[in-house]
Amino acid sequence: MDSLNRGEGAAARGPLVALDRLPDGAFAEVEAVIEGDAESLVLCRDGDAVRAWLNICPHAGRRLDWAPGQFLKSREGLLVCAAHGASFQLSDGVCVAGPCRGEALRPVPVDVREGAVWLAAAK
Repeated sequence: MDSLNRGEGAAARGPLVALDRLPDGAFAEVEAVIEGDAESLVLCRDGDAVRAWLNICPHAGRRLDWAPGQFLKSREGLLVCAAHGASFQLSDGVCVAGPCRGEALRPVPVDVREGAVWLAAAK
């Protein structure tokens, strides 16, 4: 798990992870302060783009990883919840198979800049 500057203001936050530590097609788990609470996030890199979601399955509220920072990816390229097998599209976080079909992971806006992944500034 990467350490973070847990400041509340956008200027006080540090990067979530260096982009070169997140290989294309890979997942990573990081912690960040979201709306005042420390949260586990799952990041997924797709070329130069990175998507982020809360590391919580909408089915039962459990973490998606089977061990800290270790995620399952199906042959079809879906993120699979280790607890109950729900499968999520990486494009939008929507569950396409399993107990929460049709529900979606909660997205967290991130930016890629300066060679790193950052929480997007609040609007």
